[in-house]
Amino acid sequence: MTGGPPPVPGGRTPGEREAARRAREARRAGRSGGTSQHRDWLAEARRLASRNSGNVQAPRMRRRRVVAAALVVLAVLAVGWFLVSLFQPFKGDGGDQVRVVIPKGAGVGDIGDLLEERGVVSSSFFFSLRARLSRKGGDLKPGTYRLRKDISAGAALDALTNGPPSNIVTLTIPEGRSRREVARIVDRSLEGSYLAASRRSHLLDPRGYGAKRATSLEGFLFPATYDLKRGRPVRVLVIEQLTTFREKFQRANMRYARSKNLTPYDVLTIASMVEREAAVAKERPLIASVIYNRLRGGIPLGIDATIRFATNNWTRPLTNRQLHTASSYNTRTHPGLPPGPIGSPGLASMRAAAHPARTKYRYYVVKPGTCGEHAFSTSYAEFQRDAARYDRERRKLGGKSPTSC
Repeated sequence: MTGGPPPVPGGRTPGEREAARRAREARRAGRSGGTSQHRDWLAEARRLASRNSGNVQAPRMRRRRVVAAALVVLAVLAVGWFLVSLFQPFKGDGGDQVRVVIPKGAGVGDIGDLLEERGVVSSSFFFSLRARLSRKGGDLKPGTYRLRKDISAGAALDALTNGPPSNIVTLTIPEGRSRREVARIVDRSLEGSYLAASRRSHLLDPRGYGAKRATSLEGFLFPATYDLKRGRPVRVLVIEQLTTFREKFQRANMRYARSKNLTPYDVLTIASMVEREAAVAKERPLIASVIYNRLRGGIPLGIDATIRFATNNWTRPLTNRQLHTASSYNTRTHPGLPPGPIGSPGLASMRAAAHPARTKYRYYVVKPGTCGEHAFSTSYAEFQRDAARYDRERRKLGGKSPTSC
């Protein structure tokens, strides 16, 4: 080993060894009846020992003071962080607006989680704590809001305490609904005729999607929830639906459909039928596969939803006359796809129609005792067996559908 002071035997400093040596000599002198000189020497040795002991303790005291000071600083920083997180004095006006629906009966914690999930507040915990400290937890009103992202908990509390704007109407358009059905939803809230406004628009030309004889925007009016000012022209809703459709439809991969010589308009038409036929989400690709397989085999699709579209009968049992309607939308009597969509599908049905499951199924019928599930089959004999079971259970219920929803 090189460098540094030599090792200290027993861990003592040179000063301590000197003091110990003098103390030993003093004790020997005392035992032999030492002189006053010896006694002075003993006293000096004790003073040296005391001074060196103090020199050892001083660094320890300084370290303790530094640690204590650091703990105080950390405590101050922690308290400061907590207060800033709670009151957020440096938050600005926020970012983009997002739609937030506060359901009836939602608690403060549920609302905080929803706001954090939507990016309105940064912490559900601090929102909930702020609501309780300000005693506003019981004043938060349900409804539909347009809130900016990344605002303070206080600003969010103020907005929810004031309640949703009274001049805003929220319109929820279910997936798969036809233009005539949507008109019954919106015409009482907006100005003008939805059927007239949704016939055509400069924003979208169906011919760009492969439609040759489209007479309206049926199928292109994306179903979602829209917030508009009460009394606005209905064309504003149509513009929002078309804009949303163009964005959503790009997410459906058309590669497989193109390999089958299907246009985007064909896919949209298939998706509209899938939307009406599928009550269970997982069955969308299966129903789409049946449509593909029947088209490939030259078999009429036999989808009653297209007849309901043609006769505008979506709720009552189809009559024998309706089942034999001469409309080109009657897929029992007309092979191939109907002339166009029978409603506006959602994205999941668009994707299923663009890329169906790979199956050999050609038939399906509602499976009794389920909430809309279907029994799929590859042969007509299997289908007849499944259909007979369905009819048998339906007769037991006096003609009602044997489902258990």
